[in-house]
Amino acid sequence: MKSVIVTGPGTTDVVEIPVPVVGPHDLLVRMRACGICGSDALYISYGGIPPRQGATPLGHEPAGEVVEVGAQVHGITVGDHVVVNPIEAGQTGNGGPFGGLSEFLKIENAELDRNLAVVPDHLPFDLAAINEPMAVSRHAVNRTRVRPGDSVVIFGAGPIGLGAAIAYKLAGAESVVVVDVIPERLATALAVGADAVINGTDEDVPGRLWELHGTASNALGEPRAGTDIYLDAAGAPSVIETALRAAKQGATLGIVAVHTQPVSIDFGALITTELNIVTSMGYPTEIFEVTADIAAHVDRYSPIVSDRFAFQDVQRALVAASTPGTRGKVVVTFD
Repeated sequence: MKSVIVTGPGTTDVVEIPVPVVGPHDLLVRMRACGICGSDALYISYGGIPPRQGATPLGHEPAGEVVEVGAQVHGITVGDHVVVNPIEAGQTGNGGPFGGLSEFLKIENAELDRNLAVVPDHLPFDLAAINEPMAVSRHAVNRTRVRPGDSVVIFGAGPIGLGAAIAYKLAGAESVVVVDVIPERLATALAVGADAVINGTDEDVPGRLWELHGTASNALGEPRAGTDIYLDAAGAPSVIETALRAAKQGATLGIVAVHTQPVSIDFGALITTELNIVTSMGYPTEIFEVTADIAAHVDRYSPIVSDRFAFQDVQRALVAASTPGTRGKVVVTFD
């Protein structure tokens, strides 16, 4: 079978390797779609992930069809459509021995609802493949403890921010606003159900939040936006600065984006807001919580997938996914 691996710093190749042998506790999935994550570009730039540096299989957002089931695996049958928890499935595409950007994927010690879940046959594979990043979004939303009726602003209309917008609405948020600087991304935010968008390039973000969410105050009675939750899915220092400038007393700031540089915070000013700051990483419990929601709300989630590349064009897909611009989620599909 063919598999995409990191061959060195900045380089990848499609190599021929044997189809994995399935043991009694394992199963084999024929890959049908696999999303490309921003971390894949990091793995490529590093030349792999130790201890597999230089030979790291890529792809940790897989969806496929079960083609072989070990004798001791229960609750899963040949023909089932599945998504995978890459962390529980031997660090799939994250430094483990197998990657989702392969024609077949072996799941060792396969266990239903631990390292894989069955999805309805009607769910397109390219949409099922966003299950993993949507779990990242869901965990961020859970960390901010959204309540019905809350007003929310999300900075960044990439896949994680868009997934969070959907999750906030499904959780009962009254108003979800998305901020970005790319008009095409803002259009996608509206398509997935955001109530309003703000172009951070030419609009006054705090001022627009006052218009959309009303006026509240900090502990000193100074006017602030009525926004309850600020979610940073962009990773830019200006996002933090804007949130701190606008936040009312008792608001929550959630950070799911990766910041590559330290951010300076004036805690003398921050204390007047009693701001709750929470960070979010991964999906401790959410990986399969989102699966049913994606299947039930295909119309909401579909706009997140912006580009589809056939597996034979996987190198182009990797370049596209790592190129800054208007793209959302890039998914590789298999015949």
